[in-house]
Amino acid sequence: MATTAKKKTATKKTVTKKPAPKSKGKAKSAQKIMTTRTIQVDELSRVEGEGALFVRVKDGVIKECKFRIVEPPRFFEAFLRGRNYMDVPDITARICGICPMAYLMGSQKAMEDAFGITVTQPIRDLRRIMYCGEWIESHVLHAAMLHAPDFLGLDDVLQLAATNKDVVKNALALKKLGNDLLEVIGGGRAIHPVNTRVGGFYKIPTKKSLNALNDRLKWGIEASIALAKLFGTFDFPDYEYDYHCVSMHHPDEYPIVEGDVVDNRGLHIPVSDFHKHFKETHAAHSTALQGWSRDTNEPYLTGPNARYNNNYKQLSKLTKQLAKEIGLDTTCNNPFKSILVRMVETAYACEEALRLIKNYEEPDVPFIQGTPRASEGFGMTEAPRGVCYHSYKLDADGRVLKAVISSPTAQNQPQIERDLYGVVEKNLDLDEKKLKHRCEQTIRNYDPCISCSAHLLNLTMVRE
Repeated sequence: MATTAKKKTATKKTVTKKPAPKSKGKAKSAQKIMTTRTIQVDELSRVEGEGALFVRVKDGVIKECKFRIVEPPRFFEAFLRGRNYMDVPDITARICGICPMAYLMGSQKAMEDAFGITVTQPIRDLRRIMYCGEWIESHVLHAAMLHAPDFLGLDDVLQLAATNKDVVKNALALKKLGNDLLEVIGGGRAIHPVNTRVGGFYKIPTKKSLNALNDRLKWGIEASIALAKLFGTFDFPDYEYDYHCVSMHHPDEYPIVEGDVVDNRGLHIPVSDFHKHFKETHAAHSTALQGWSRDTNEPYLTGPNARYNNNYKQLSKLTKQLAKEIGLDTTCNNPFKSILVRMVETAYACEEALRLIKNYEEPDVPFIQGTPRASEGFGMTEAPRGVCYHSYKLDADGRVLKAVISSPTAQNQPQIERDLYGVVEKNLDLDEKKLKHRCEQTIRNYDPCISCSAHLLNLTMVRE
């Protein structure tokens, strides 16, 4: 959850002289001096946790590049043990206040998988509409409020509001539209909705209440397009990477709530096999788990660019045209352009929610009842920042014996570090202040949680 605190930046410079070399000459001795510059942000603003980057360069070659995020222990997987399956979605939703649907839907789908529950089409449509709301509010928050200032030479969105009030005003209205979609279906709450449950909903929203949002969704499509075109004029850093893109895939629609797991290397597996091909490991320099491919032993990318690269064909005609107009190809391997992909997905979410609402028919029953049994279930959805995986082992009474939750942030950690390595390598000519900013911008390419942690980035640059 975002918090607000003032930032204090201190710059330290130390010079460490190595033992005098045997060769004579002042010029040669001077070359042996090692200069260390530390740029430190003492108080973190708008973040939970903290990040740090250590870079050591020798003779123009990067010898070490370590990105670290320190998060407070939360123990969700541990204290879910022994809880009734009906409690799990509401508990896991508290993992994130920005993307509660990722945890609500993922855990609900896992329980439904465990008990053999198949929801009706109207319930499925309502879930997709809600998730569209989450994509809208989260993408706009990240793209317009946290990421766009980087490309404009501004410190924050307040400076953007001072220079272009209408941009911020429209972004806030878009974000509210996403929140309102969540509220109408989620029982009056946009954050941690209370109307969803395993098998469906406690109360079904009326067609009239959803139709009341139609005109705003039409406006949302146009507003998203306008913001996307504005962001398309930004000057993007020259950096690309051959990403191992991992996402969900559905043959009939752009993946949000349902689908199999695919990558751009030919993998296509059911959600239940996810951890057979991907794993989480600990790293000595970070308290956060990190996602790796078991098949290739390399980092992988999940999130907007991965979804876009794996599912471009599933986008609508309108959003494909928008992507073309703002300079995107059918794949995007520049992480800095993720801001554009997010806005394409925002336009798609507005368009998709409008389509689903127009075709919506109230279901006969609000939920499908399941019978607890000793079983194991798997669930996955596409959070705004990437795939969110859940698996639960349950006893005969439906109580949790084991829980495994893989968040998008944890999965992306090694790839963030790889991006930082590449970006630093291409920008060694920058001074420490400019390089620090470029590193923070690199982290902000990923998602709101990591975006915030970039504001406490201790960059230690050792040049030998």
